[in-house]
This record gives sequence, structure tokens and C-alpha cells, in this order.
Amino acid sequence: MTDQQRLRRSDCPALVLNADYQPLVACPPSRWGWQEALEAVLAGRVRPLAFYDRVARSPSTSLQLPAIVALKHYVSQERPAPLTRFNLFLRDGFRCVYCGRRQAVEELTFDHLVPRARGGTSCWENLVAACRVCNGRKGDRTPAEAGLPQPRRPARPTQAALNRVGRRYPPDYLHHSWADLAYWDAELEA
Repeated sequence: MTDQQRLRRSDCPALVLNADYQPLVACPPSRWGWQEALEAVLAGRVRPLAFYDRVARSPSTSLQLPAIVALKHYVSQERPAPLTRFNLFLRDGFRCVYCGRRQAVEELTFDHLVPRARGGTSCWENLVAACRVCNGRKGDRTPAEAGLPQPRRPARPTQAALNRVGRRYPPDYLHHSWADLAYWDAELEA
């Protein structure tokens, strides 16, 4: 087998569904590399639901690579979502809370409503998405002091709330086998 024929970790990702067959995380979709998916299948932690046409071979066996797996035990979606840059931007709809313009993830920054210099903390209730221009204009002041519109009071979302928002933003890769179980509002790629 040549190096070009070897599977990379990023090849053949498996969509991970909760035990209720809903995506565990919608945006970005919960995906495992093929090795992690095969390990979970072999350990009995997940049920494979669909497969790729590719196989992984060992000296003693060949296993078809799972394209979709479902957890055997339900993970509550009402749990608080982890605070990450992406989840913050997702909560705010990839829009600057001050000017309202939609931005690419690379163009967004996060802003502390109560500046850190004044004791503001990095928590869901004090962070908002902002474009670079508005964030620079605000600086080390509150939105009112900077003459910016006061955004709605930010809150900590649940994973379920982020999943509802995330369905509006389809990922860059969707395998055709994910069509019946993934609920993004866009056409699937082949």
C-alpha cells in the first residue's frame, strides 16, 4: 500500500449522533475521525448506522468504515454549552452585536461588556461578538460610554439552543449518508 492510499485521520469522518439520533453537536457537526469511530464501534459504545465504501485492514480482519454512529447512552442537550470563541459567535448569529453586520468567523472578535480592566470576567454573561471596527471603537469602555448601542443582555446557552442556531449554518463537509439524520438548511454535498 502506498502512502497516498493510506487513510488519514481526516478522511472518512463519522457523524456522531446522540442516542435519540439527533446530532450531538450541530455546528460544527460532531464528527470523529475514522480511527476513533472504529474504536467506539469495537468497544460497543456506539451503533454504526451507515458506512463508507472504504475499509480498514489489519492482519486479522477488514472493517468497513462507519459514516454515521449513534451513542448507546443519551447525553443531555440541556447541559450548558462550553464557552468557546466559535460557540460565542454562534450564539450571536455571527453578527456584531453593535452594528448588526454579519461577519466571517475570521473577522469577528469577542468583546467584554464590562472591560477586564474594570473587573469584567470572561463569561457568557459578559462576552459578545463584535466586529473589529466596533470593538476598536469601544476600547476599554462600556458600550454606553463609547456611544454604541447597548446589546441585549447576553446569556449562557444550552447545547440544545446552540444546536438550533447551528442548523442555519451547514458545515463545509456533509457526506450523502448524513442526509436523513442531519438537519442543516442547505443542500448536501456529494
